[in-house]
Amino acid sequence: MPGHRRQPSIELLEFMGVVKENGNDQPSPPPVHTPLSYDYVLVAKTIDKMEREAFRKQTEYIEELKKKNLKVTKIIDDELVFYGIQAPKEIFEKYRYLLKVSDACNWSSDQNTVPLSTRIRIVHFILNHTPIHSGEGLRDLMKMKVFEARFCLHEKKKQRELTESWARWTACLHGQPITAVRNYFGEKVALYYLWLGWYTYLLILPALIGVIVCLYGLAFFTTSPLIKEVCEVNITMCPLCDKRCKVWQLSDTCTYAKVSQLFDNNGTVLFAMFMAVWATLFLEFWKRHRASFVCEWKVSDWCEEEEELILEIVNNASCDPKPYKHSYLRSTLVLICVTVMILVIIGLTHALVVFRVIAAVLLAEGSWEFLSTHSNSGAMMLGAVLHYLIITVMTRVNRIVAMKLCEIEKTRSFAATEKSFTVKMFTFQFFTYFSSLFYVAFFLGRINGHPGGYVRIAGKWRLEECHPSGCLTDLFIQMAIIMVLKQTISNVFEFTGPWFSKWLKRRRTQKLQRKCAHCYLKDELQTKPGAELCDNCKLRDWLSNYRLNDVDSFSLFNEFLEMVIQFSFTTIFVAAFPLAPLLALINNVIEIRLDAIKMVTLERRLVPKKTNDIGVWIDVLEAIGVLAVIANGLVIGVSSDFIPRLVYRYRYGPCVNSTATDIDCMVGYINNTLSTANIDDQIIQKEFSHHQMVTPLGFNVSHCSYKDYRSNEDYSLTPQFWLILAVRFAFVILFEHVVVICKFIAAWFVPSAPMQVKNDRLFDKLNRLKEELRSFEA
Repeated sequence: MPGHRRQPSIELLEFMGVVKENGNDQPSPPPVHTPLSYDYVLVAKTIDKMEREAFRKQTEYIEELKKKNLKVTKIIDDELVFYGIQAPKEIFEKYRYLLKVSDACNWSSDQNTVPLSTRIRIVHFILNHTPIHSGEGLRDLMKMKVFEARFCLHEKKKQRELTESWARWTACLHGQPITAVRNYFGEKVALYYLWLGWYTYLLILPALIGVIVCLYGLAFFTTSPLIKEVCEVNITMCPLCDKRCKVWQLSDTCTYAKVSQLFDNNGTVLFAMFMAVWATLFLEFWKRHRASFVCEWKVSDWCEEEEELILEIVNNASCDPKPYKHSYLRSTLVLICVTVMILVIIGLTHALVVFRVIAAVLLAEGSWEFLSTHSNSGAMMLGAVLHYLIITVMTRVNRIVAMKLCEIEKTRSFAATEKSFTVKMFTFQFFTYFSSLFYVAFFLGRINGHPGGYVRIAGKWRLEECHPSGCLTDLFIQMAIIMVLKQTISNVFEFTGPWFSKWLKRRRTQKLQRKCAHCYLKDELQTKPGAELCDNCKLRDWLSNYRLNDVDSFSLFNEFLEMVIQFSFTTIFVAAFPLAPLLALINNVIEIRLDAIKMVTLERRLVPKKTNDIGVWIDVLEAIGVLAVIANGLVIGVSSDFIPRLVYRYRYGPCVNSTATDIDCMVGYINNTLSTANIDDQIIQKEFSHHQMVTPLGFNVSHCSYKDYRSNEDYSLTPQFWLILAVRFAFVILFEHVVVICKFIAAWFVPSAPMQVKNDRLFDKLNRLKEELRSFEA
C-alpha cells in the first residue's frame, strides 16, 4: 500500500519491547502458490489392521472428497496409510468472491491472494462438513477409529524462522513477532500472544508495588508496637482444639505476627485500590492495541458467523442455512444443570472444611510434638494441597460437563458453541478454584463460636479458628500454596508431557530418511506453481508431523483459561497476597516461550483461525475486574485488622484523650482485641479439661484469653464489636463506590480505539466505495 504507515500504538508496543515487528510495514502475508506439500493430511491404519466395515467407510469418505474435486494422494508406510488432501484453485476463487460480496466480511482483508493459512482453514471446514451416505462426518469417523489422525502441515522454512526469532528460551526478554505469528498460526493465536505479552508487560508495575508493600511491612518489624506487644506480652491463650491441645502463650506466634505484617499493613489498602484501577486500564489499553493490530491486518469488520456461512456455500452450493433457534426448555435444563454443578463444587468446599477440622484434631492428638503444636497450620497446608488435587480432578470433570451441556443446547455454529463452552467452563473452574478461598477469606474464624459455646460439626469436632496472628494469614498461606503448585507443576507437565511423548514416538518408529537434494532445493527456493515433492519426501514430511502431539479446536482455549484464572488470582485477593503479581510476572515470562516452543516444535500445527478479538474472554475479564473491587473491599474491610486498628486508634487507644506525643497510638491494641474466659465458670469447665489448663511449664491457670469482642461475665458481644462491624460495612461501601467511580473514569478517559485507527478505517471505506463506483460507471 503506497504511503502506508504503521499505527502509533504498534510503534509504542515495539518501543516497550512487547512486540518485535522488525519494521515490517507490510502486514499481509505474501502470495502463496500451491504448497509443495498438501493442505491437509488424514492418517489411517492399513487394511489388515482394520475391520472391513471401517475400511469401507474410509474408502467412501475419500470418494466423497474426490467428488468435490479435492486432490487425494495415497501413500502407504508399513502399518499406516496417509491421504494428502489438496484443494483446487476454483474453491479459493469462489471463497474470495463470496467474501467480497458478503455484508460483514466485505473487504475485511486483502482480497488479491489466498495465503496458506486461509487455504488450510477452508479445507479443514470442507473435511469436517463432508458426510458419507450414512450421515457420519469426519469427527464421527475419528471416534470410530476409521481415521487415526488429521492435521495440517508445518512449513519447515517458516518453522525455523519462528524458532530463531520467538520459540526459544533465550528469547524470553525479547519482543514477539506478532505479525509473523499471525501469518503462520492465524489471527486467533496471534491475538492470544499479543494479549499475553501486554498483560505480562503491565504486570511489571504491580509486581514492583507489591514488593514495596511487603518491604514497607518489613521496615516496621522492629518498631511496630503490635509486633512488640505480641512478642513480649505474657498472655495465656485458650486451647485451639479439644482434649490434646493445651493453653499456650501469645508470644509463641511472634514469627507469624511479623509475617502477617508483610501483607496486612496500611499500604495494602492503597495497593488494592491501585490493582482495581490497574485492571480497568489494562483492559482499556488492550482494546486500543487490539484495534491497532486488527486494523493493520484488515480484519476490523470480520464476522466469524458470516465466514461460516460463506464456507457452507463453498462446500455445498445448494446448502440450506442453519436457522436460529431458541428453546426455553433446553435453556431451563441447562440452567438447572449448571446450578447443580456449582452446588456440587461448593459441596466439595464444605468437604474440604470438614477435612481440615478432622486433620487438625488428628495432628493435635498425634505423637509428633511439632505437628501437635502446629496442628492448625498443618491442617491448613494439607487442606491447600488437597484443594490443588481437587482442582486437578475437577478440571477434567468440568470440561466433560460443559461439553455435554453445549450438546444439550444444540448451538447453531462452532463460534456459538465455543462461546457457550467458554462461559460454562470458566464458571465451573472459578468456583472450583475460589470457593475454598472465599470460605477462608470471609467465614473462617467468624462462625466458630467462643469458649463455652463452640460450633461443632456433628456435635463432635470444633470448627477451625483463624490463625492466631490473624485471619489473613490463612488466606495468604492458601493462595501461596495453590499459586506456586499450580504454576510450577502445570508448567513442568505442560512442557515435559509433549516433549516426552514426541521422544517416545521417535523411539518407537523408524528413523526418517533424509530429504533428497532435488526436493530440498524446491523447499528452500521459490518454486513454480504446481511443483511438488517426491513421494519419499512427502512421506517424510507427513510422518514428522504425525509424530508430533495432537491438537484440537480447544487447544488455545486451555491456554487462555489458564491465564484468565491467573488474572483472577492476581486481582481478586491481591489484598491478602501482594506478591501475586510478582509470581504471575515470573510465570508469564516463562509461559510465553513455553507455549511458543510447544506450538512450533512439539505439537501439530493449529488450524489457523481468523478473528478480530479475543471473543467472550474480554467480557469475562471485565467481570473479574468488577468482582476484584468487591472482593478486595471485603478482604480489607472484613478479613483484615485494618478497620479494628482504625477504630482502636481513634476511639479506644491511648491517644484519644491524651495530649502526649511520645506514645504510640496503637499501644495496647492486641490486649484490646482479646476477651477472657474464666475457668471457674461452669460452661468453661465443661469445655476444657483440667489437663488442658496447664501451661508448658507446669503451672495451672485460672483464666485464658481468646480473640473476640465479648463480655468477660456473660460472653455477650460488646459495643465495640458492633461499632467495628458498622465501620467495616461503611468502609466496604465507601471503598467499592470510590474504586468503581475511578474505574468508570479510567474507562471513559481511555478511548477503546486510537483516532488514527478510526480515521484509517474511514478513509479506507471511502476509497473502496469510490473504487466500486468507478467500476460501476465503467
